Parts: sequence; C-alpha cells; structure tokens
Amino acid sequence: MPQPTFARPAPRSAPAPRGTLLAVTADSLVAADLRPRGGRPPGPYRRLLATPDARAFTVGNLMARLPMGMFSVSAVVMIAGTRGSYALAGAVTATGLAATAVVAPWTARLVDRHGQARVAVPATLVAALGSLALLLCVRYGAPAWTLFAAYAATATTPNTGGMARARWNHLLKGDADALHTANSFEQAADELCFMLGPVLAAFLCTAVFPQAGTLVGVVLLVTGMLLFTAQRSTEPPARPRPAASAPLRAPGMPPLLAGCLAMGGIFGAMEVVTIAFADAQGHRAAAGVVLALQAAGSCAAGLLYGAVRPAGSAAARLPWCVAVMAALLTLPLLAAALTGSLPLLALALLVAGMATAPTMVTTMTLVQRRTPEGRLNEGMTLAVTGLLGGMACGSAAGGWAVEHASVAAAYGIPVTAAAVALLLALPPARRAAS
Repeated sequence: MPQPTFARPAPRSAPAPRGTLLAVTADSLVAADLRPRGGRPPGPYRRLLATPDARAFTVGNLMARLPMGMFSVSAVVMIAGTRGSYALAGAVTATGLAATAVVAPWTARLVDRHGQARVAVPATLVAALGSLALLLCVRYGAPAWTLFAAYAATATTPNTGGMARARWNHLLKGDADALHTANSFEQAADELCFMLGPVLAAFLCTAVFPQAGTLVGVVLLVTGMLLFTAQRSTEPPARPRPAASAPLRAPGMPPLLAGCLAMGGIFGAMEVVTIAFADAQGHRAAAGVVLALQAAGSCAAGLLYGAVRPAGSAAARLPWCVAVMAALLTLPLLAAALTGSLPLLALALLVAGMATAPTMVTTMTLVQRRTPEGRLNEGMTLAVTGLLGGMACGSAAGGWAVEHASVAAAYGIPVTAAAVALLLALPPARRAAS
C-alpha cells in the first residue's frame, strides 16, 4: 500500500523565495512559483521614447513641424480665395519651395557647423517674418510680385524633421534596429503633421478668416522651435570643420536625391489638384480633410513599418516601395476621372497614402548611411530639398493642368512623377536595360 505524502515547508536553513511553494512527493522535491508574472515587454516605440530626454525634444519638434502641413495649404486657400486664381496660388507656393530648395542646404550646413540652437532660432524668426509679410500683402491687396517676394523669405525655415533625425542618430548610434524604429517614428510624425496641418489650415482659413491659417502656423513654428532648441542635452555636437566631403558628392547620393525630386513632384501636384477638385465639387473646406486621409494612411503604414524588422537591405527594398506607390497612385486618377466623387477620391487617397511612409523611411535610411560623418543634417536636408524642389514643380504643374486641362486629368501628374521615381530607384544595370 503506497504511503501518503504531505507538503511541508522548506528547511529554515534554506528559505524559499517569497511566493514559492516547496513540496516533497516520494523522493522528489517539487517547487511551484506562485509569484505574479511581469507585464508584456515594452514595444519598440515605448523603448524608443524611453531614451533619456527623448520625449522633451520630440514635443517641441512636433509643434514646430505641424505648420509645415499648414503653410502651403493656407497660402493656396488664402491667395486663391482673394485673387481668384489657382495658377497664381500654385506659382507663389512653388516660388517659396524653390527658394527653400536653394537656401535650406546652406542653413543645414550652418546647423552642422555651429549647432542646432545657435542657427535654428534666428533662421526661424526670419521665416516667420516672411510668412507675416505674405499675410499682410494678401490682406491689403498688394501687387502680385510682393506675394512671391514675401513667400520666398520663408526659405530660411530649418529642417525640423532632419534635426530630430540627427538627434536620434546621435543617441542611437550603432543600434540599427532602434534607428529603423526612430526613422519610422519620425516619418509617421511627418505624416501626422501633414494629416492634421491641412485640416487645421483649411478650417482656420474658411471658418475664421483667410489669413488665420498662416497666423496660427507662425505662432506654432516659433514656439515649437524655442522648446526644441532648449533641449541641449540631446543636441548633436557641432562640427566646425568637418573633414568629410560634401554629401552631394558621396557615392550613391545623386540618384537618391533625384528620386526625392521626383517624389516631391507627387506631393506638390496632389495637394494643389485635390484642393481644386474639392473646390469644383463645392466643398473647398473639405480639401484639408481629404488630404489628411492620405496622410493618415501613410502615418498608419509608417508606424506598422517601424514595428517590424524588414528583410533585405534598404537599397533592395527601395524599388519595390516606389513601385507599390506608383501603382496605388492610379487609384485617385481613376476615382476622379471615372466617378467625380469626392468621398471616393478621399478613400482612394487613403489607400494610396499607405505606400508613402515605407518609401520615405527607406529613402531616409539610405540617405543617413550614405552621408559622410559630421554632415548628417546637411545630407538629410539635401533630401528634403529635393522633395521641396519637386513639390515646387508639381505644385506649378498641378495648378497649370487644373486651369488648362481638367482637374481629373491633373491627377495624371502624380502618376507620371511616380513612374520617374521608379526609374531612378532601379539599380543602374536595370535602369540602363529599360
């Protein structure tokens, strides 16, 4: 007959950890750990924002970055509403973007050499004065040439997204996975600003007064930049005399920057054409919401892309990302040409936007890897400069197509720009074969 067994506590000479039960069964010792289990490990974005002082500079940077999604929409609505010409509005915004494409690399070079705080604050104040000058020129009916001059003065606006990425690169150096998450987070932040910015700008310009979007944007830009630059502990060290060559001469950079130029054409044309399409449907105030849906799709895709570890190299992924983006951009063209429905166009833009963030994250990752040491902000600003230059061309082309062809046909411009970007993203051998 088997002998009964009894649970008994561990000897006093070897006390069990609190929450642990020890039992003896026959000749076996059984231990049961009854202590509560820990929670789920933090996700990649929680780990990222747990980096010391990261949240502090992120808040200020997001506030300063939000107006980037407001200024162009505010200018288009403000000028077209008072002067009655989308061509003039598109030309003015194109001039400002083209001026930024020239001035921004010099501003970024000064930031790398003298530090973010010393350069970004005065540059932001000059840009704010340019925006206020545009507001006054429109408000008091100044000649058309003054609109171009005033908007060109905003070219000194620092690349806030580039400065944030430079801080992440400084804090996470050597951790490729964390840097991928940081790049995805920053791209999602860009899309968030371009999602909320147009909505806020369109609402202010239509519901308050035409110049309200520009005025609020100036306040946010200056306040956010002051908060961002006040966080000195995370600021990358200045490099007064960098030994590396200019980023433009680095291997692999020219075709990458040319691709940014083509992708900028997509965004610039899409913005002007969508505003015109909503206006033609009698819903000008809804233009910001429609554009926000495109940014929302990109923001969601960017966060998902940053939470996973993509296979293969960034150089191998880039052509596939651009190809998907080019294919999805045919959806807004079909929605506008075949249905003329604003809700269907909004849905098409939501889906089309899902390819934007993965493409831009991959592009910026390559820019960071190919930029020489000590000139990172300049290298990333060159990429943004390419985007802005493309946006200038796309904005002007979109405004011209709206007035000389049709709004639906104007959606062919983003598709064409995406095809050019795809050709530039192909490896040199495939590009030559095509």
